[in-house]
Amino acid sequence: MLYYTDTGFTHDGRGGSGFIGQSLSQLLKNRGHQVTIISRQPGQQKITWADVSKNGLPICDAVVNLAGENVLNPLKRWTEQFKQEVTASRIETTRTITQAIRHSSSPPHTWVVVTGVGYYPPSQTQQYTEDSLGGNSDFLSRLVRDWESAAELPGTKGKTATRLVKVRTGVVLGRNGGALPTMLWPFWFCLGGVLGSGKQPFPWIHIEDLCRLLCHTIEQEGKVSGILNAVSPSAVTDTNASFTGALSKAMGRPALLFTPAFAVQMLFGSDRAPMLLEGQRVIPQRTLQSGFSFLYPNLDSALNQLLR
Repeated sequence: MLYYTDTGFTHDGRGGSGFIGQSLSQLLKNRGHQVTIISRQPGQQKITWADVSKNGLPICDAVVNLAGENVLNPLKRWTEQFKQEVTASRIETTRTITQAIRHSSSPPHTWVVVTGVGYYPPSQTQQYTEDSLGGNSDFLSRLVRDWESAAELPGTKGKTATRLVKVRTGVVLGRNGGALPTMLWPFWFCLGGVLGSGKQPFPWIHIEDLCRLLCHTIEQEGKVSGILNAVSPSAVTDTNASFTGALSKAMGRPALLFTPAFAVQMLFGSDRAPMLLEGQRVIPQRTLQSGFSFLYPNLDSALNQLLR
């Protein structure tokens, strides 16, 4: 029995009934797991957050947290209230599960929290592995720092039977949700192009590889723990320009235009625009060392599969 959360969505479409959640649920079921969603609303194969807060977690093998409000929702103004919603949707849900695990008489074997590579400082040159420092460069990095801290089991760190895995993911590419479908429209009308300079790193992962990695963390008991970077092996050298070129090639459409940095800043504001105009060169070092193999190690293989 596995439980994963269903509270809101991030720009990558996380959430139990969302983009990643649906794909993960299907893969887990195909691999013989029974899946239950922790949701705001009751329903079939669901338990509510109120149930967890009041009664704790039922006996299960693993819990995966995919919760989070959409940081890059252009319809939401970047107000203090919205920033609090973004923070609470991640940290409070994570803390609720952590406390339930801590007080459980039969805690799950594995506790997986899915965060982001925004933990690392933006840089066009620095390369980051799971051992690299971060968590204090901007709003997003501090959010990930506090988010992951909330997943720690207070007072029992290193002594609990529950294995904590922090999966830091890049942009998740999939045909049914996340960032890719909204990126396709300009290209269909030959209006596609780079954002800003195009030199910003573009850390990414195929949805199928991400879900396979989450299954890997659950099923490899005792072998996988700590931090894993969920990005493609080629992501360390991929940029917004190389992604744009690969997408243009896969779609058979030109990419002659560009969106200037000031336009992105006007739309998203000074706090959120860097999430699109800057990036991190991330290496999945411990992910590969854990024995995980990527089905889509580069942009061409990923986009050809997603757009065929």
